[in-house]
Amino acid sequence: MSVERPPEGGAEHWGEEAWQRLLTFGRMLEEQGNERGLIGPRELERLWSRHILNSAAPIEWIPRDAKVGDVGSGAGFPGVVIAILRPDAEVTLIESMERRTEWLREVRKELKLKNLKIRQTRAEDLRGHFLADVVTARAVANLKKLLPWVMPLLRPGGSLLALKGKRAGEEIDAAGNQLRAYKAAWADVYPVMPFGTDEETFVVEVRKLG
Repeated sequence: MSVERPPEGGAEHWGEEAWQRLLTFGRMLEEQGNERGLIGPRELERLWSRHILNSAAPIEWIPRDAKVGDVGSGAGFPGVVIAILRPDAEVTLIESMERRTEWLREVRKELKLKNLKIRQTRAEDLRGHFLADVVTARAVANLKKLLPWVMPLLRPGGSLLALKGKRAGEEIDAAGNQLRAYKAAWADVYPVMPFGTDEETFVVEVRKLG
């Protein structure tokens, strides 16, 4: 089983401290991810390009000092990566499975991420108990299903940032009723080529009415 190596130039691009944390996170996933059911063995072949570096795609749309909720964090994508690269943000990982939250707590401790919080719950159960400037989601559900879960967690004027594939625009079209019902001001798609990858990904931003 081959494991994808990190790209060259990470320290120059992200800064030494952030890059060392990303390398440690990658090493933890390489050593424990498959064994603990967090990432499939074949996914290790694209650990960096498809998962770690891909998770950095939404950071430029996260405002300074934002309160961020990451829904369905799983192994830590994109929430852990966002917390590493944006130490100004307060990032809360929202994950319902105990074995995954246990892993995320170990990651937080190992990486010394003081801006990272973890809540073991479902997003829909946080309604009325949690409010964020930005909610992120990756590989959780299509937009039609996702909006009822996450829009109630956004403050007025806040944004959902969802990492999607090439059919992102079709998901927006299919979710027209939900966009109206949950007070979306607009939805847009941004193509991104994350550092160290050669595969375009797509960030869907849904802005809540202010």
